[in-house]
Parts: sequence; structure tokens; C-alpha cells
Amino acid sequence: MSQITMKRLCITALLAAAYAAATLSLPYIGYGVIQCRLSEALNMLIFINPAFAPGIILGCAISNLFSPVSPLLDTIFGTSATALAALGMIKLRRGAFTASLWPVGVNGVVIAAEICCVNGIPMLSWAAAAIAGSIAAGEFIAVSVLGYALARFVIMPNTRIRKFLEEM
Repeated sequence: MSQITMKRLCITALLAAAYAAATLSLPYIGYGVIQCRLSEALNMLIFINPAFAPGIILGCAISNLFSPVSPLLDTIFGTSATALAALGMIKLRRGAFTASLWPVGVNGVVIAAEICCVNGIPMLSWAAAAIAGSIAAGEFIAVSVLGYALARFVIMPNTRIRKFLEEM
């Protein structure tokens, strides 16, 4: 197991703050049935270096504490979904684009289930499927389009940035 250093602690805090700030600065697209958290693009950092996972997960937890839907449930389920997606990205390293699909699938299912439970919507209904599709589409835009593009075309080709991130 890797050692907790002051550098890692600071990086974790910075990532958590960046995630929370990005989500909270655009609250109308960060919560609810139709959402596209641009902060989710940071998930691609987990593919580059798994050491970034705690900061992303903590940032998600902080953001979910401010949820207008259900702060307690969002903090529990939303943060768990992010942690599960991060675990998938870390354990099944089959390419950046494939990694980007973990948050899409996991959040599409978990967040949709949470929204359905909060609003009394049957899980096996067209409404639930539409909610899952909406959440997955927002995740796809944030992670698989924006996050992947940043990782693939900005971070990976730049040797200095990639090396810096890989050494964290």
C-alpha cells in the first residue's frame, strides 16, 4: 500500500476542492433528473493515476452535501457510485475510452435508482429508464466526451504533464 505523504494529501484536497467548486458553481446542471456535472471530467485523472481517486471521491461527497434533491441520500449513493466507478477504472484498465464508460454506467444506474426511490417512481418503468438514460447521457458528455478529450488530446500527448500526473 502506498504511503500517505503531504504531497498526496495536498493533491487530494486540491482535487476535492476543484470538483466541488466546479459542481457548485453550476448547480442547475449538477443535480436532478437532467444533469451534466462537468466536474465529472476529472474522473479521467483516475485512469492516468489511481492516486487521484480519493480527491475525486471526496469532491463528489462535498458536492452531494449541497444537493437540493436529498443531501443525505445523494452523499451516500452518489459518492458510493463515484467510488465504484473509480474502482472499475482502476481494476479494469483496458484503455482510456473504456475507462470513461465506468462512471456513465454506474452513475446511470445508481443515481437513477436514487431519484426513483426519492420520488416514488417504480424501478421497472419507462420513467425510470428515461431517468437512467438522462443521467447516463450527462455522464457520457462530461466523462466520455469532455474528460476523454482532455486526457487523450491534452494530457497524454504532453510528456511533461503526463509524467507530472503519473508521479503523484
